[in-house]
Amino acid sequence: MADLSNAHVLILATDGFEEAELFDPRQALLDAGVKVTLASIKTDPIQGMVHDTQLGRTIVPDLTVEDVDTDDYTALLLPGGVGNPDKLRMNDRAVEIAEEFADDGKLIAAICHGPWLLVEADVVDGRRLTSWPSLRTDLENAGAETVDEQVVVDGNFITSRKPDDIPAFNEAILKALSEELEEA
Repeated sequence: MADLSNAHVLILATDGFEEAELFDPRQALLDAGVKVTLASIKTDPIQGMVHDTQLGRTIVPDLTVEDVDTDDYTALLLPGGVGNPDKLRMNDRAVEIAEEFADDGKLIAAICHGPWLLVEADVVDGRRLTSWPSLRTDLENAGAETVDEQVVVDGNFITSRKPDDIPAFNEAILKALSEELEEA
């Protein structure tokens, strides 16, 4: 695996994120030497959830979406949780961030309900993706081909279905970052 210390991943999340889908990939990235920045709608602590039914841990964002310059990042990570992407897709700058990463061909990794933001950004047409089952119709209506697989890599897009898929999701992200940095 390439030296990942030059990689910089932006995590985009807000209240209602699925705890494991933010904290576990974040820790895997940090353990691999990747610089990680968390952006949200606000800089107050954001509330995680465990399976959307119980409160999880909170985390303090590093900056707001308004302060994000996508040129500063190698990849975008979108955790799920029902409330998180639903709130993000109503924020114009969050949608623009997803569009900019897609337009620049940068790595975008989304798990569970995370692809909802990609639907709103209109960047899934022609892509092969997976997600939490309830999003598949939305993805298909936006032009994506959906499959029920643990992790799907389609070019610069990596998607997974649920918290149980996190190990495979993390492995795919680290592999993609490594390949990208080896080519650079």
